[in-house]
Amino acid sequence: MKKIITTVLVFTLFQTLQAQKGFKPIFDGKTTTGWHTYGKTTASAGWKVEDGVLHFDPEAAKNGQGGDLVTDAEYENFHLKVDWKVAPNANSGIIFYINENPAKYKNTYETGLEMQVLDNDGHPDGKITKHRAGDLYDLIQSKSEPVKPVGEWNTAEIVCKNGKLTYVLNGVIVVETTLWDDNFKALVAGSKFAAWPGFGTFKKGKIALQDHGNNVWYRNIMIKEWNTMETTTGCK
Repeated sequence: MKKIITTVLVFTLFQTLQAQKGFKPIFDGKTTTGWHTYGKTTASAGWKVEDGVLHFDPEAAKNGQGGDLVTDAEYENFHLKVDWKVAPNANSGIIFYINENPAKYKNTYETGLEMQVLDNDGHPDGKITKHRAGDLYDLIQSKSEPVKPVGEWNTAEIVCKNGKLTYVLNGVIVVETTLWDDNFKALVAGSKFAAWPGFGTFKKGKIALQDHGNNVWYRNIMIKEWNTMETTTGCK
């Protein structure tokens, strides 16, 4: 009980400090309110809330109870902060600018861009350039790899303003690019997404936490939308 009370107090303090900086929580630490499984109206059983943490549990996700967890709201210009950690050999991702139209797009990644979440040493994707933790998945390799060891918490930030995209991992800028220009279109044309007409084309959309079939944990999920922001890391 003491541990639970301490966790709640720490989470509440973190929320308060972030709110003072203009961020608002989009995960309340207690429920999946504000989120749902892609193509559904509620969150599936695979996503559990445990002591202020969202945990994807592949055992609980059996029998059709998995799927990517998606925000109810859409975002355009934003600064997202989220902590993540993975189990050994695990893979996941933070996907954004998703157009949720399951009749047309079966998966979140058919439209959304991804910041890779990965055990670089244990998962096969770690051997693939542009598929490692912090990469703009399959498009741009991270400038450096400040990722922490498996089982430790990482802090990821995704900052977008009018097409300028910046990834920050554990306080280090790892990716900077401009979306939707000719260079970006060339990157897509040279990627696994080249034949997907909806990929990376939407300038407003939902945010998702990916079910890749492995244990992964997320916490302290905060967002600041640009119309309330001062100048922030990576976007000026």
